[in-house]
Amino acid sequence: MTIDGPSGAGKSTVARAVAEQLGFTYIDTGAMYRGIGWLARERAIPFREGPALEALLRDARLVFEEHEDGTRLMVNGEDVTERIRTAEMGMVASDISAIPSVRRWLSALQRSLGEAGNTVLEGRDMGTVVFPDADVKVFLTASLDARGERRAAELCARGEAVALEHIIQDLAQRDRNDSNRDIAPLRKAEDAMEIDTSALTVAEVVERVMEAVQRRGNSG
Repeated sequence: MTIDGPSGAGKSTVARAVAEQLGFTYIDTGAMYRGIGWLARERAIPFREGPALEALLRDARLVFEEHEDGTRLMVNGEDVTERIRTAEMGMVASDISAIPSVRRWLSALQRSLGEAGNTVLEGRDMGTVVFPDADVKVFLTASLDARGERRAAELCARGEAVALEHIIQDLAQRDRNDSNRDIAPLRKAEDAMEIDTSALTVAEVVERVMEAVQRRGNSG
């Protein structure tokens, strides 16, 4: 199953809950882009094609590990789960996701993770590029204001105080970046079920997704 959509639409929360109900593996592909962006920044490697970036990708090891407090992303053995969840790292992920070699490398890794089956992968191009033949495709969206308020609450819970106005501006900029890039732009797959989550609770969104899964199962 794939769940795509813009930042703040609820992809991670919904995908995690759906995976838990189905007993599937949850894969946060956005975290993978953040992880590569974090690694490139740590090594002071410019976000452009070249030998330095190629070497970074050859050496990079991204692994999701299950812990008592949830899924953790390990980058070359280092837990970066909390460090990649800042607003700044969201923009870093948007920038580095536009680099063809990075997308090829991560898309191949994502396919290898999903090929085992029984997975819920959330991101921006899961249903259009990485898994165009997925059994169930969902596209979550929400108003910019609703997404901004959600992101503000998330950052506040992590102790990062950011003005709502700035968060909304960053989300709008990321929408433009993700939707207008030449490679794998953010868009809804033609056969994806679209859900506007603006006025829905997480439980209501999860219920609609599970209904889609059931319909798919009943149709064979």
